[in-house]
Amino acid sequence: MPLITLTSDLGLKDHYAASIKGAILSRTPGAVLVDISHNVSNYNIVQAAYIFKHCWHNFPPGALHLISVNDLGAASRRFLLLAHKTHFFVAPDNGLLPLIHDAANLDCYELPWPEGHPFPIQEVFASVAARLFSGEAPESLGPNAGQIRQRLILQPVINKSQIRGTVIYIDHYDNVIVNVSRDLFEAVGKDRPFALFFKRHDPITELSSAYADRPIGEPLCLFNSAGMLEIAIHMGKAASLLGLKIDDTIQIDFKDL
Repeated sequence: MPLITLTSDLGLKDHYAASIKGAILSRTPGAVLVDISHNVSNYNIVQAAYIFKHCWHNFPPGALHLISVNDLGAASRRFLLLAHKTHFFVAPDNGLLPLIHDAANLDCYELPWPEGHPFPIQEVFASVAARLFSGEAPESLGPNAGQIRQRLILQPVINKSQIRGTVIYIDHYDNVIVNVSRDLFEAVGKDRPFALFFKRHDPITELSSAYADRPIGEPLCLFNSAGMLEIAIHMGKAASLLGLKIDDTIQIDFKDL
């Protein structure tokens, strides 16, 4: 049974996402469609990469992942098809695929662009799904894309006793996700005491394993299910109450024992 996921910045207020699904089902009857998210902030490629990269691997082999975010930023209106780790990925050539897979050299195919179509994304997605699930090989859907667009994102700044990170995502619960992974934290920290500074608030000096480790209303930090550092408030809205927003800087100082 064909399994197709959809991720976009199209939102749910309008008919766009539903139109795409209808076109796919008309040409690939019996397909199972799973919405990862249609509420990616408009044109926000970094946010889309964060949401998508931490869930696609939970789907079974053979899944087709369709991503439509910041299509206007695609070089020459190109959409790419990537076959990778028994999955298929379709996304605009705007740097999204390299961000998702943390790789610069991806062997992609360039999909035909439907000139004159009133809703090009719909035609691209419906066509590639129908052709792949009818048994066509990925390389038959278009020529090799050659060099694809890359996108740089901010990386943490580190030294032997400090990490300076950046807020990269704020989730539905207003939890604040920082671009500091558990692996990086442990490599720099080496089990030393730490203080996490942000804005003008008192630092957080303890790593929690669950939100309920702290009393209701108190700030905390933990590593979320994606393995990224998260600042939260137990039963509260951390971003709003702590004044944190995307691109804000946080600092972690480690103390020698």
